[in-house]
Amino acid sequence: MSWSGLVSYSFFISVAFKSSLVLGVAGLGALLLRRQSAAIRHLLWTAALIALLTLPFLAASTPVLRVPVSPALTAYGVFSQNASKPSAHAPKSQPVAPARTGSQAMAAPWPPDWRMLLIVVWVLGMAASFGQMLAAWAVLRRIRKAARLLTVPEVASLTKQLGVKRTIDLLEARRECMPMTFGLFRSQIFLPSDALEWNEERRRIVILHEMAHVLRHDCTTHVLARATLAIYWWNPLAWIAWREFLKERERAADDLVLSTGARPSEYASHLLEIASTMQTNLALTWAAVAIARRSQLEGRLLAILDNGRDRKAVRRMTAISGVALAVAIAAPLAALQSQSSAPSSLGTDPAAVLRSAAIQRDPESLDRAASAAEELGRYDSAQKLLESALALREQRSGRQSVEYGAGLLKLADLEREQGNFDMAQSLYTKALSSLGRTPEAAMALIHMGAIALTDKNVQAAVDDFARAQALDPADAGRSDMWLAIAQQQQENMEQADTSYQSALKKQDPNSEGAATVLELYAQFLRQQGRRSEAKTMLEQSLAIRRALGAQAMSAVQGDGMTVYKVGGEISAPVLLSKVEPAYSPDARAAKYQGSVLLYAEVGADGQAHNIRVSRGLGLGLNEKAVQAIRQWNFKPAGKDGRPVTVGVNIEVNFRLL
Repeated sequence: MSWSGLVSYSFFISVAFKSSLVLGVAGLGALLLRRQSAAIRHLLWTAALIALLTLPFLAASTPVLRVPVSPALTAYGVFSQNASKPSAHAPKSQPVAPARTGSQAMAAPWPPDWRMLLIVVWVLGMAASFGQMLAAWAVLRRIRKAARLLTVPEVASLTKQLGVKRTIDLLEARRECMPMTFGLFRSQIFLPSDALEWNEERRRIVILHEMAHVLRHDCTTHVLARATLAIYWWNPLAWIAWREFLKERERAADDLVLSTGARPSEYASHLLEIASTMQTNLALTWAAVAIARRSQLEGRLLAILDNGRDRKAVRRMTAISGVALAVAIAAPLAALQSQSSAPSSLGTDPAAVLRSAAIQRDPESLDRAASAAEELGRYDSAQKLLESALALREQRSGRQSVEYGAGLLKLADLEREQGNFDMAQSLYTKALSSLGRTPEAAMALIHMGAIALTDKNVQAAVDDFARAQALDPADAGRSDMWLAIAQQQQENMEQADTSYQSALKKQDPNSEGAATVLELYAQFLRQQGRRSEAKTMLEQSLAIRRALGAQAMSAVQGDGMTVYKVGGEISAPVLLSKVEPAYSPDARAAKYQGSVLLYAEVGADGQAHNIRVSRGLGLGLNEKAVQAIRQWNFKPAGKDGRPVTVGVNIEVNFRLL
């Protein structure tokens, strides 16, 4: 192996190790700053990536800083960057190998030096990455020259409102092109050709978002970060850092838009519509900043809709100081070198590097975002998310597919949750035509039956529950339970008793479903005067609930904050305002009552966090209790005159009048 090959390999391994160290520290820092604003976290990732960009140049140019290291690290060249420099104690002359014969000189070594191949692959990948950047830049410059200027009346006022002092050109792109920002020295915002046809609010929000990128100099940091990724394309941590960099950048821009007074629900709706209907040319995002990426949409929508988020921006001098500090820290790291600079044996190949960046149209992510919005009580946003997910399912599978029926089922559940029973019934009926004989169809029938019970149409409910039994024998215990409830309301007590017993036999005896059946059965038995049997049922249910609560309490990790107990010098939090929990539609239909015991951590902000169910109920009442507690306001607990976080137990009662 040639001497220069060893130098290159050692340099590569050293930079690989140190870059991974920097990215690991940045990841830990981002975790510690998770409660800070997105702008702060974006600054952290920007500083880390720029430090990585300078690392190879600093490593090649800074004076050597020798430190003792583990032989294992030295053996892999982790800190041996300058192995080509001869030691001061090395002999001035070395024995010369005998000259090879002509045939020997003509023969190429085989197998080839794998370390040199590794360097070649690195360089080729780096060249391809920079080539993509330059190609995207050239295409965008060509588009910019051919594009005509758009005249939007409100641009001047929006520029003033956001505090942007740079000159910005609004340019026309093709009709369904994703809005994006481009340019280092003179900023251009590309808008689709039909932007002037949008309503004023959407146009205002889109332009404000792109102006936020201009104000934050995101095009400059985008190019620098992308250049870093081109160098470290083989490192999975670099791709994770790039993903987090993009995520926090868009959230920071969203925060700037929201700071101008934009309504979160409207902003989220416009963003979702843009992401669903407009196309992103991924090749161009190597050089430009696009408004939305579908792969990050779920988290952005949740952040936009969360009113408790810190949305503070970062001052320009703070950003410059942060980047300068990161580079200053990278300099001594780049200079580190082991005390022994002699070349050493490298016994094994480096670990294989996996790289995957698949971006798909994913209705399931929209479902998850809708579920989170529903938990926050933002039903309008949840509905828009589910409608968009349904449209994606229709495009992917068609209206007669089970997937499309499942999307209708989710919309129907949302309507039922809001008390819109007629609309929910209509959607459930449509869903049944697509779901066929599936477990999802059985669930739709159970919900339809519960609505029928609420409307006092007990016979229709009995029919629905009987059909559900036939469709999903694996979950027949649920159908039996609802059939028992309907028979009880029909005053057919003997059949109701039989159905309750059948439901218990078909449930996992340690499950929440079994506990719910036991509680409903106990209510039935008390009404029949069979109090001893009812007491036994409730004791069994309580044992199950306590076991499930213990599992939930042990499985959920805290957020790292110190949590105190009330007592002694720790004062108790004082409830200032509360929201009464709503009854779930299923619990109301079943005339189900009881108490939910919750554990919560009341923070210094007077809000309940890390809420866990230590003893729950079924039929959606746990979720209703948690949803209510999240909206309660407390005077925080105190210790030595300062607010602290304390753990409290809260009991929420559900009683039907």
